[in-house]
Amino acid sequence: MGSFSIWHWLVVLLVILLLFGGGKISGLMGDLAKGIKSFKANIKEDENDASMEAQAPATPPAGNIPGPQQGTTAAAQPQPQPGNRPAA
Repeated sequence: MGSFSIWHWLVVLLVILLLFGGGKISGLMGDLAKGIKSFKANIKEDENDASMEAQAPATPPAGNIPGPQQGTTAAAQPQPQPGNRPAA
């Protein structure tokens, strides 16, 4: 009495089919299959991308952006001298 027999499961399946209908269940199974296929395809693409990155030669970037110039500042401000302090 602790486990269900095949007849119990068939009655449960019949009730589910009556509640949801055969078309809705087959549509859900089709959507599930599409999701699994899409997942597998994306996993293969990620593996291909990773192998391409490992095989790609290390080349420098195409453009050059100059860095800040030495000796020039945006606004020349006088620096305070250590001996010249204003009176407080």
